[in-house]
Amino acid sequence: MTTISPQSHLTKFTDGVGSLDPMFRPESIAVFGASLSPGKLGSVMLDAIERGSDGSISTFGINPRGAEDGFHPSIAAATQSHGAPIDLAVLCIPAAATPSALSDAAECGVRAALICAGGFAEAGAEGIELQHRLKSITDETGIRLLGPNTSGFFLPGRTTVSFVPTVQHIASGTVAVVAASGGMNHALSFLLSESGVGIGLGVGLGNGVDVTNSDVLRYLQHDDAITAIALHVESIEDGPTLLSAIRDVSTVKPVVAIVVGRSDVSAFSESHTGALATSWRTTRALLTEAGAVVVDDEHQLVDALAVLSRTRLPATESPGIGLVTAQAGPGLMVLDALLAGGVRVPTLSDTTQRKLSDLLPPLTYQANPVDTGRPGKSFASVLAVTAQDSEVDVLAVYALAEPDAIDLATAVDESSVRAQLPVVLGIGGPRVAVSTATTSAAELALPVLAGPTSLANGVRALVDDAKIQFGRRYTDEFRSPNTPLVSLPVDEAAGKDLLDALGIRTPDRRVAHNRADAHQAFTELQHPVVAKILDASVLHKTEIGGVHLFIRTKQELDAALDSLDEINAPAYLLESMAGPGVDLVLGVRRDPVFGPIIVAGLGGTAAEAIGDVAIRSGHVTLSAAATMLDDLHTSALLHGWRGGPSLDRDEFARATVALAGYVLDHEEIGDLEINPLRLTENGLVALDAVVVGTSRFANEGHQ
Repeated sequence: MTTISPQSHLTKFTDGVGSLDPMFRPESIAVFGASLSPGKLGSVMLDAIERGSDGSISTFGINPRGAEDGFHPSIAAATQSHGAPIDLAVLCIPAAATPSALSDAAECGVRAALICAGGFAEAGAEGIELQHRLKSITDETGIRLLGPNTSGFFLPGRTTVSFVPTVQHIASGTVAVVAASGGMNHALSFLLSESGVGIGLGVGLGNGVDVTNSDVLRYLQHDDAITAIALHVESIEDGPTLLSAIRDVSTVKPVVAIVVGRSDVSAFSESHTGALATSWRTTRALLTEAGAVVVDDEHQLVDALAVLSRTRLPATESPGIGLVTAQAGPGLMVLDALLAGGVRVPTLSDTTQRKLSDLLPPLTYQANPVDTGRPGKSFASVLAVTAQDSEVDVLAVYALAEPDAIDLATAVDESSVRAQLPVVLGIGGPRVAVSTATTSAAELALPVLAGPTSLANGVRALVDDAKIQFGRRYTDEFRSPNTPLVSLPVDEAAGKDLLDALGIRTPDRRVAHNRADAHQAFTELQHPVVAKILDASVLHKTEIGGVHLFIRTKQELDAALDSLDEINAPAYLLESMAGPGVDLVLGVRRDPVFGPIIVAGLGGTAAEAIGDVAIRSGHVTLSAAATMLDDLHTSALLHGWRGGPSLDRDEFARATVALAGYVLDHEEIGDLEINPLRLTENGLVALDAVVVGTSRFANEGHQ
């Protein structure tokens, strides 16, 4: 068990050019657009900085027409007054004026800037051009830029650079929020703070011209004052860089991510940030593979961070939960939610149950969950006995706040179980009573959640994080043998030749260019036979009548060939039919954001309609590939369902990694798909192969 203790200090980094220290820990700030007019953005921002900082920051208002109001006419004048370059420039001016102001700031030695204005890539061609100018300035000068189109950032208790007036109410703590937008940075930070989870840094990225989520994640990786990170994702431009950052950061501290895009919100997203979007399902899958705990909504995010900011399990394949409840009804809700989320709640050993029976009233359930009835003096002992069970890795405790009966935090402390394993509390009741119990728990660094579902959410996040860590311990690799380049375009026969070279089994087949060849092939193949159109330009053969099954006689063969001739088949492919089984789809495609990704699931002609798929990155390992089909809702079909065939995980993993490795090594390949990949009693057989070139090569061929 790893217990994370809050830290009161802020680590100071000095990692040279490009450091984000001048951005997030500035000692001097200049506000462009400063004004004495109430309500103007520059006025609000300057006031917020002065009120929300700890007194160690020098501030300078910049307004060419406001010298008589105590402002400086330029950043050069402010720099001269300060006697040294200013750390951070906050630009509260119209979009059209920002490139010039940013350039002036960089020339005066300012190392970081923040642009609040909108009107850039999200606003059309003119805004895109302005954003390109900002990017050019950051590239040429090295100044770090947050935004544009953001409400800012804050380090509660130290620095506030946000024009949202209520930000002063956010409690200081150890969780960082890295959000795609300024609005969500504030929304999540308010929710976390109200739930007793304090904020160490809250950042709204806006359009992310320069400083990206990956940059902030890597900055936070080495900050010992931050114990967990909330990541809000709307759209992604550089998928591999983000995944690399999450892989590195999540080995040090938990990352909890929420991804927008379950529904088609692309039009609104583009108007909001002007950024490139990819599949919501793909993003969630790859963030999880990289190491993030991905949640469905902001409430789950708060529950997850309430736990993961204070404690973390070591890498564990399937942690067991010991659930102790003082009320049976809420305990049942917790149990139901845990089991629905795939969390293991093991039956306690006979020895444990005998010890519990000596402590608890008869007729209470004691096998797990442990129902204590109304808690009494033995509650601490019940916790200790449950925690000692060899199958229990985490202790989850739920009770209504009953100050006259028990203080949960005190009971946990008296039981000494915190030294053995993580303990997560759920407390219900009126706000005053819950607040008192929560305060005493916080003094012991115990995670506290407000209800049965929240308790289950927090425990599930703890378990998911441990499982993800466990899965990432394996770096085993299997690469297919050297294979020749294919000549594009690729027909099915050539595609299957490639699969053979990759070690993936295909049916016995013959290519026939005329009827005589077809009849000769028919005599050589085991019956029944399938006859198909052989044409690289036809990707969905069944839709045009290009596939004829169960051919057993020459007359049936001729009838099939007649049909293929009617659709102008340039050649025929004859194959021995595979035995019955479960049809899968296994493919690798180049995602516009993440690069090569693997998609696997139920296959056949209904694959797209069913949509039950698992997704991994093209760099998947054998161990990860072996378990990826467990993600499917229909995974039971692959393990001897009603006497059917059972999947050989190792065989599937080798096929998956071989396909992915080939696409990674061959930039001319855009998509490589097997559909169906049939699971038979004799193993996997690729019944079709589609190879599509990238746009660079698709129409020109590649030798």
